[in-house]
Amino acid sequence: MSATDAHADAGSLPSAPNETDADADAGNRPHGSEGSATPATDRGTDTEDTLDLRLPAELLALLETEGTGAGGCRLPSCGGSVTPPAELTPTRDDLLDHIADWGPVTTPAGVFQLVPVRVERDLPLVCRWMNDPAVTAFWELAGPQNVTEDHLQSQLTGDGRSVPCLGVLEGAPMSYWEIYRADLDPLARHYPARPHDTGIHLLIGAVPDRGRGLGSTLLRAVADLALDKRPACARVVAEPDLRNIPSVTAFLSAGFRFSAEIALPAKRAALMVRDRSLRDLL
Repeated sequence: MSATDAHADAGSLPSAPNETDADADAGNRPHGSEGSATPATDRGTDTEDTLDLRLPAELLALLETEGTGAGGCRLPSCGGSVTPPAELTPTRDDLLDHIADWGPVTTPAGVFQLVPVRVERDLPLVCRWMNDPAVTAFWELAGPQNVTEDHLQSQLTGDGRSVPCLGVLEGAPMSYWEIYRADLDPLARHYPARPHDTGIHLLIGAVPDRGRGLGSTLLRAVADLALDKRPACARVVAEPDLRNIPSVTAFLSAGFRFSAEIALPAKRAALMVRDRSLRDLL
């Protein structure tokens, strides 16, 4: 079965190859929704990662907005109807600095671009990748299309803190990415988050693209793209499952460093960090 066409808003892209597999070698699934997992202790955490207890302005605004209705602030401390200042209220499309406008980047594997997912166009392709037996243990999104659709829609209809994307290499959609604000995510409860930390999830969809270093090449490219396009972001983070050794290895090869082992609701993860200050050294 041929893949659904994936294309940027400016024009059409060729269809993906007919491979039906998704990548377990260079993929890390989302860490799961909010749960009761015990946060990891500081033991093993890189000493360079110091806890900053100041909450980002975006998170404060989101929390305040969630506690308001049409009449304004409903928090107990409010003496009346208060509307958050406009400059503190994040709009849906600016939490990740307009990924759709990040544009293409040249990599050793060819020209690569992140294209935000459109469900009506991309659902069959992403669903097929999610149903590959090699990745179901790490993504847990196997099943009919509505399973994948619910996962995509939860991001697309949210506040913009996570954006699902297709990775398009030399005009062909070949990978699935989630770029998210780690500092505004439940993940921030489990590590010393810093304002504007940007997170990455990845799977590669075609079997021929696995096992030849492509995952590392694209991870490095996307991490550096995020640092280039998001000046406020000092580091890119990821949390692959510790059991997924090829994925952890791919992040290390892409210039990420192992920072800590953390306990998340759905897995024990390796916290991987690519620092802006070290990007030219790793």
